[in-house]
Amino acid sequence: MKFFLIAIGRTGNQAIKSCIDNYLSRLKHYAQVETLVIADVKDTRNMSHEQQKTAEGERVLRAIEPGDRVVLLDERGLQPTSTELAALLQKRMASGLRRLVFVIGGPYGFSPAVYNRADAQLSLSRLTFNHEMVRLIFAEQLYRAFTILNHEPYHHE
Repeated sequence: MKFFLIAIGRTGNQAIKSCIDNYLSRLKHYAQVETLVIADVKDTRNMSHEQQKTAEGERVLRAIEPGDRVVLLDERGLQPTSTELAALLQKRMASGLRRLVFVIGGPYGFSPAVYNRADAQLSLSRLTFNHEMVRLIFAEQLYRAFTILNHEPYHHE
């Protein structure tokens, strides 16, 4: 199974980008992980938040394939523990799924069309993080999940 991470906007903070790249590199020992950074929508000052979400959503939907299972990283989603996330990933991997897609939205969230296409929503916290931090936290949690599944000493419980 391939894991596909879609994010809106690039990571400008080089320290955070370096940390994200570190975890993504570590993940390659366990799974195929591909990322797609979708460029920010241009000239948003003349757009409403809904128009911006719609424009971002169209770009996200173009990157999703018909057989994909899509999980939005969304504040209203399920808040699993790290161990529960590992179990969810294991269940998906055992199901024969070809590609599991995780989507990190833009500053105003997701358009209704993206919510309609999603199969699930996952929350990293009840707190709000900027998109760069979400990428870092999620990359670390994916790595942690695989170390849990492989009974490695990274995660302490």
